[in-house]
Amino acid sequence: MAALVRSCSHILQRRSCCTLSFNSRTLHASSTTCGLLRRAAAKLIGLPTVQTRPFVVSLPALKNSDEFIFGRDGEEDEEEAEDFIPDSEVEELFEAQGPLGLGDSHHRVFIVHPDVKWGSKKQHLTTAELMMAEAEGLVNTLENWRVVDKVIISTKTPEKKRIFGKGNFQVLTEKIRQTPGISAVFVNVERLSPISERELEEAWGVKVFDRYSVVLHIFRCNARTKEAKLQISLAEIPLLRSRLKNEMANLDQQGGGSRYIGGSGETLYEVQQRLLKERELKIRLALDKLRRKRHLLRSQRKHREFPVVSVLGYTNCGKTTLIKALTGDSGLQPRNQLFATLDVTVHAGQLPSRMTVLYVDTIGFLSQLPHQLIDSFSATLEDIKHSDLLVHVRDISHPETVNQKANVLNVLKNLQIPDALMNSMVEVHNKIDLIENYEATEPKVLPVSALKEHGLNALKRVLEEEIVNTTGNGLSSVVKVIISTAAYGRYKKLFKDGRR
Repeated sequence: MAALVRSCSHILQRRSCCTLSFNSRTLHASSTTCGLLRRAAAKLIGLPTVQTRPFVVSLPALKNSDEFIFGRDGEEDEEEAEDFIPDSEVEELFEAQGPLGLGDSHHRVFIVHPDVKWGSKKQHLTTAELMMAEAEGLVNTLENWRVVDKVIISTKTPEKKRIFGKGNFQVLTEKIRQTPGISAVFVNVERLSPISERELEEAWGVKVFDRYSVVLHIFRCNARTKEAKLQISLAEIPLLRSRLKNEMANLDQQGGGSRYIGGSGETLYEVQQRLLKERELKIRLALDKLRRKRHLLRSQRKHREFPVVSVLGYTNCGKTTLIKALTGDSGLQPRNQLFATLDVTVHAGQLPSRMTVLYVDTIGFLSQLPHQLIDSFSATLEDIKHSDLLVHVRDISHPETVNQKANVLNVLKNLQIPDALMNSMVEVHNKIDLIENYEATEPKVLPVSALKEHGLNALKRVLEEEIVNTTGNGLSSVVKVIISTAAYGRYKKLFKDGRR
């Protein structure tokens, strides 16, 4: 154990290779991780070698779109040059970390859902069965992971180290041990404490995950851009600290954890804590550079006076499909998968008056996620606060659509979105094609089927009206011009009766 922990500082310094190619329409990213690093990290903390699907971030399918999204070629100023982060630096931070301890990339998972009967942790807008179904969806999102069994167990003591009472815990332990082939247990709670994780792993003899670690692993598998990788690396720091505490507790039992290293005056635990603090500082500094770059891009959009519409909602509600339907961007490839979108992407479209707007595709929300995870993605979610209009997309066919709406609104509240922006938010009921004889039961909602492209014209009209009210764009002006007779003739053909 001591040798493994001592090797941490060496592993953190190893690098992986990254290649990045760019053309004017599509950004492709791929990385090849050093095999030695993978094996060493796996030995230390059970780092998996995960096969992930190819991922392409598509840019707007509009003429000169690169100019207003990324700035013109040759316009890189001193601030942009200063904020440049080498790909190798991001890869070093991202690939060398991997604190999840997920072991083999192939997992046979037993899911345990604690059904809290009362108190602050009791869920009122959903059921244990629906929450179990979502937990299954999370596991099935990961390649080579399979649910082999699941159980819902009542508890009155979710705050205890073992979550359940003595009798229920004993029954659960026997069931887990008697189920063949289990390699991991997924306890469907927000976050397990280091002590709980250690005790449950000792009792069950397999790895134990919570929602935080499973969702973060999904993020890690889907991450492609610098910002996503850095934000995930930041969100993984608390898990590294938890794992370090568990390893130190085991080492202390052997009498090695509190010993001083050489003549440094530091214990092994203090050294590892210092390394983690240094890593966290490095990640935050890199994210600050990207945040300044994102601020610059937002300023460029504002300077060009393109209204920005942020499309948000619960994960897998159909945001990307809707943006594709609104813009006609063939580069967008929606996937029926949780957290398919991790990075903010911007896509240009036109409203009925031919006003150009920028649709921002944001990361999906999820219930029961700790604030630490949301805080780590604050740089990405910042774009929502600077929008001209919000569009809340709901999967109205989902049995938990009411609970999902409540979770989205709660996250927006925590992000301190301005009241004016919240009050003008447009709510879209998506996937109405999956409901027979759908009828809206809520006022001022817009029913659409993004996949079938139903209801889009009405949605565009409402978006235009709200944008005009919010930004003042689209108001008429009286101007005097001098044009040739030929140009005037063309004008009359285009604008009969002064209108087009």
